Amino acid sequence: MIISNLQRVMAIATVATLGLGATAAFAVDSSPLVINDEETIATHAPAAPFLENLDEVISGWAFRSTETQALQLDDFDNPGMIFVDQAIDEWTKVDGTAGKSCAACHTGGPEEFAGLRATLPKWNEEKQALYTMEDYINECRTERMGAEAWSWSGASMTAMNALISLQSRGMTVNVATDGPVADMWEQGKEIYYTRVGQLDLSCANCHENNYGNMIRADRLSQGQVNGFPTYRLKNAKLNSIQGRFKGCMKNVRATPYKVGSDEFRALELYVSSRGNGLMVESPSVRN
Repeated sequence: MIISNLQRVMAIATVATLGLGATAAFAVDSSPLVINDEETIATHAPAAPFLENLDEVISGWAFRSTETQALQLDDFDNPGMIFVDQAIDEWTKVDGTAGKSCAACHTGGPEEFAGLRATLPKWNEEKQALYTMEDYINECRTERMGAEAWSWSGASMTAMNALISLQSRGMTVNVATDGPVADMWEQGKEIYYTRVGQLDLSCANCHENNYGNMIRADRLSQGQVNGFPTYRLKNAKLNSIQGRFKGCMKNVRATPYKVGSDEFRALELYVSSRGNGLMVESPSVRN
């Protein structure tokens, strides 16, 4: 067993550090994603000028098998929509000392938040801080409803995140990288390119240098987050962006930052901006 595990670790490290071109191993699906036979979502876009090593950004959907892709083509088949339905029930549920629900303040429904997901994370001028979707949700709960904050990657939080993100589906990702977020964006970039863990790998080793190549039984994507929260077949639940960061760091045998930490906020900002030009797919389906 020890030899088997060692061989597996070495195989992962070898694949991730080969530096093979993505197109040499895999023909990336160039077709658009059409949901419910009516909503067309572009899965490819020109890379932002600050991405020096990419000419094109590609949604993770383009790297999935036909069977996995099919689950996202119809909301009735998309298992992530089960959690969206749960969040709809939560939307009208009174919670906290103020005796309010989400619906009590947001009378226009979740639709009021159309466009929000496409710009997150972003600077909150009032709070003088970088805000993610989780920050906005917990701020409403604690400051307006008098309710307890939800766990960052907990089931209720991720479901509500998906419901709100769904309102931006089909909108173009446009995350700001300058102004008051510039320093955090640079921090996120540094984290993205820094090798960590026993396997001595960075985010870029897999998602920039080797996308399209196989690693174990899965195919590496560019690591775009335009589809989050995403339903993963691997764990049969919705997954948050920072929850996925934590999983990746564990995979390379590194000690993860805490979800909600400054480090993961900065990384989420940088990774989200790498998808500028793609469209919001939430909730997506991935392996």
